[in-house]
Amino acid sequence: MIKTGFLGPKGTFSQEAMIVYTKGGSEYTGIDYNTMTDLIAAVSKDEIDEAVVPIENSLEGAVSVTLDMLATEPDIKIKAEVIIPISQNLLAKRGTQFKNIKYILSHPQAIGQCRKYIDSNFPDAMIKYLYSTAEAAKEVAEGNGDMAAVGSKAAAGVYDLEILQESIQDNNNNLTRFIVISKKEAPKSRKSKTSIVFSTENKPGSLYRILDIFSLWDINMTRIESRPAKNKLGRYIFFVDIEGHVEDEDVRDALTMVKRKTSFYKFLGSYPEFERQM
Repeated sequence: MIKTGFLGPKGTFSQEAMIVYTKGGSEYTGIDYNTMTDLIAAVSKDEIDEAVVPIENSLEGAVSVTLDMLATEPDIKIKAEVIIPISQNLLAKRGTQFKNIKYILSHPQAIGQCRKYIDSNFPDAMIKYLYSTAEAAKEVAEGNGDMAAVGSKAAAGVYDLEILQESIQDNNNNLTRFIVISKKEAPKSRKSKTSIVFSTENKPGSLYRILDIFSLWDINMTRIESRPAKNKLGRYIFFVDIEGHVEDEDVRDALTMVKRKTSFYKFLGSYPEFERQM
């Protein structure tokens, strides 16, 4: 049995992404964790075989805790990715009226995705941030009827909440990319993506010279993200996704050159590129 962790409790988009990834296979068992750090650390400690974690949202950008732990946890690799559409809903205890809602609860990413709706409909409501949308739904279910949660339809079902309004996100092109992390690397697939993280010397043109390597080898870079290096103000590390597999000759040679020219380098994995069903 493959133990696959996700950000809990039940009813989160992370659980939905896990179901998409596992395709409901009977060889998988899902295990929920309360925080991202606990979830990712569980893979490092061999408590679970793999974990499904969010890495970026099309509206809110990168999930910083995922990036930071990818850079620092030595044995973790990316073995797959999953992209799912996110539809946020306003959830409340049955019988709750709009005028009685004083508190809006959810994960910071979910609140950010629905900021215009919340500001226009609940300008005086207090925002309470929690670790997950499902945790917000659970707290609303246990509350006294003056709270609403921003979350999934699945969460409404799990916690017996009423959906006061569907699809309240500010933009309907709302997608979240999840990655599956593990100590085991994925086998080579027909269409692959490779991720690395690195830092450069603090000299003019250092980053340009690194990125130019991919151009010289005619490799398409699909994403770049920066994060503070946390060891000195003004220093950054860079996360880069490229098309191709590390076993491809051009990718291997390019990454060898990148590694030589960086002050810090970590290979995060080559894995199948997710193909969305249209």
